[in-house]
Amino acid sequence: GLLTRLQTSACIIRTLSSSNSFSQNIPSCLWKLGRLNHVAIAVPDLEKAQSLYKDVLGAQVSETVALPEHGVYTVFVELGNTKLELLHPLGEKSPIASFLQKNKTGGMHHICIEVDDIKAAMTELKKKSIRILSEEPKIGAHGKPVIFLHPKDCHGVLVELEQA
Repeated sequence: GLLTRLQTSACIIRTLSSSNSFSQNIPSCLWKLGRLNHVAIAVPDLEKAQSLYKDVLGAQVSETVALPEHGVYTVFVELGNTKLELLHPLGEKSPIASFLQKNKTGGMHHICIEVDDIKAAMTELKKKSIRILSEEPKIGAHGKPVIFLHPKDCHGVLVELEQA
């Protein structure tokens, strides 16, 4: 599935053993996937979604933050081992507005996985014919560089990579 393809596209660490039973880890390239940072959900009513996670489910929910460069309002829901990112359109050209036109009640928009070197990841993924939706990383909701991988190259899932 998606994780297998990303792991194949990403770098793995090989262990090589010599005849002296001496092991040495040699990276096969310059970057690797890290942890799942968040799952993003597009929502048509941000206040209603915030209320569900905060008031009904008892989660810790952040304040709303506007990200004009990305055309979204974001709210993060803390889950202990990861986060949910609630996305709502900011402006008519918002990619979330077009997503919500097709999915009136909202739904999963993308997953975000951390990488240890976003520039090296971009270089390697381009060599492996994975399309990146921008020429350069943009600063994401956490104040760190991010890129998005084309969903058609990731089994239908929009994948965001974030510098750890």
